[in-house]
Amino acid sequence: MDRGVSIIEARIGAGADGWRLDRALADAIPTLSRERLKVLISAGAVTRAGEQLRDPARKARKGDTFAVAVPEPEPAHNEAQDIPLSVAFEDEHLIVVDKPAGLVVHPAAGNLDGTLVNALLHHCGGSLSGIGGVARPGIVHRIDKDTSGLMVAAKTDRAHEGLAKQFAAHSIDRRYLAIVYGVPRPAEGVVDAPLARSPQNRKKVAIVSTGKRAVTHYRTVRKLRDAALVECRLETGRTHQVRVHMASIGHSLIGDPVYGRAKGSVGAVAKQLGFQRQALHAAYLGFTHPVTSRPMAFESAWPGDMQELFISLNV
Repeated sequence: MDRGVSIIEARIGAGADGWRLDRALADAIPTLSRERLKVLISAGAVTRAGEQLRDPARKARKGDTFAVAVPEPEPAHNEAQDIPLSVAFEDEHLIVVDKPAGLVVHPAAGNLDGTLVNALLHHCGGSLSGIGGVARPGIVHRIDKDTSGLMVAAKTDRAHEGLAKQFAAHSIDRRYLAIVYGVPRPAEGVVDAPLARSPQNRKKVAIVSTGKRAVTHYRTVRKLRDAALVECRLETGRTHQVRVHMASIGHSLIGDPVYGRAKGSVGAVAKQLGFQRQALHAAYLGFTHPVTSRPMAFESAWPGDMQELFISLNV
């Protein structure tokens, strides 16, 4: 491996056979966006059996193995910020944090600082995996700005690659608590519906036949007044997955400004409480430590706003 470059190996699965190379690699390497992979391919950073591949549109085939050379991130200005963090676990390889609602995970248009990444760079003294690039050092997965709960970030490239493989293999145990409109019937089930950017509104995610496979296992934990507390276990981890899947079966998340709307007495309670975000909390995170191979499991108590909403509806 060249100095300053990380090599990620990716094998194309059966589900991505015939896809564009950039799309297939994004499916195999969830830590890299399709746009970033497109740039890397065009720059000659992707090889197969030593051959450089520069066309992002070429077809990938099942079983193909590619090497992706990812440069270390360039220095960014004003990146470390002293933002308080709730740390559930930390060692020299990784850190597990309990993210509050309202905190953006990484810098992007409209949120150039004040993010979890800025906080991690300060807390970790600059020691974060470089695989995610300038904007996303250490970031292996994300949760939405207004979703609270547990996230793991990588301090080293070895940890990053090991965690990314577990996410790609769907072996990470992620369970969310959601408060939804209505009571699901049946009380538990599986939503298996592919997700992609909505063709009508690129700011939204929708169930699209050509999208990436997305699977959510849900079960009703407690019936509330015209609502329910539901546990959602993610088999896959697509953008807005829980929010879109629960809305698709008629049980959108209370407070969700994009995929739900205020309904009846429950909406009135949420409005009275000033609850203005999706009622979603990443309550459990389990994985195998990518370096020590120890099983790791973490639980997070609900934040106060969701507790208050639950109590108000639990009558």
